[in-house]
Amino acid sequence: MTEPSPQYRPADATRLAESPMVGIAFMLMAVTVMFPTMNAAVKYLAAEGYPYGQIVWARYFGHLVFMVIAFMPMHGWALFRTERPGVQGIRSLLLFGCTALYFFAIQHIDLTVAASISFTSPILVTALSVPFLGEKVGVRRSIAVVIGFIGAMIIIRPGGTAFHWAMLLVVLNTVCYAFYQLLTRKIASADNPETTITMTAVVGAVISSFFLINGMEMPHSVLHWVMFVGLGALGGFGHYMVVKAFQYTEASVVAPFSYGQLVGATFFGYVMFGTFPDEWVWVGAAIVVASGVYIASREQKLRSG
Repeated sequence: MTEPSPQYRPADATRLAESPMVGIAFMLMAVTVMFPTMNAAVKYLAAEGYPYGQIVWARYFGHLVFMVIAFMPMHGWALFRTERPGVQGIRSLLLFGCTALYFFAIQHIDLTVAASISFTSPILVTALSVPFLGEKVGVRRSIAVVIGFIGAMIIIRPGGTAFHWAMLLVVLNTVCYAFYQLLTRKIASADNPETTITMTAVVGAVISSFFLINGMEMPHSVLHWVMFVGLGALGGFGHYMVVKAFQYTEASVVAPFSYGQLVGATFFGYVMFGTFPDEWVWVGAAIVVASGVYIASREQKLRSG
């Protein structure tokens, strides 16, 4: 999500007015600014020596605080009321696993490489939708899935000099996120987005609190304080912007813009850490992105008849 971006739908049948440009703007703000900034802050704080568990906890505790401040005045205690607590719990655990894996991985590998590998998530969702959702996936989308995974292998290059074991953590993150998306599809009609995002924060905050068992380190400077506080705000409101993006326009229109995270990841990787991916990462990323865009457009064409 990258820390992943959920593909939400409105809980009720009433969609907001179709405004593609508004939806695209929400998506671009989330994926080119908020998520890359959060991931860069995570990598920076880890390099400064702060405990990994403290960083994960700050991400979720801050997320919870900001969601309560933003949404509780409107929803009251109903913000924490869910029609499907079991499903919410499992999907929240999966997203927490995604975050924990991704945050650990980007301490060791370039932000752009991690983001590129994570883009296989919608491809994996398409593959898993057959056994888990009973959806039909035709020959064209099946071929796109295979091509997408080939692109991922070009980025990872198992056994090559560019390979790093932390890449496998991003792969595992992507698997967790694929199942998270499948459950999000199932629960989209039961709970509103505000409740769903807040419940995610509740579960993450509770679990990550155990990460502090070995203590925590107070931030050393104003900049570090801002980064720790910002983790929750960037993660929470970033996900909420994705929610709004999918409310304002169709998934096939806005989803391809999620790949804009490559821009933010590359920018922060170069400016803050002096890293720039090699040509094979770009080749693999291009293949993965092309496969994902094709799958999204193909699904929309099939739905429209």
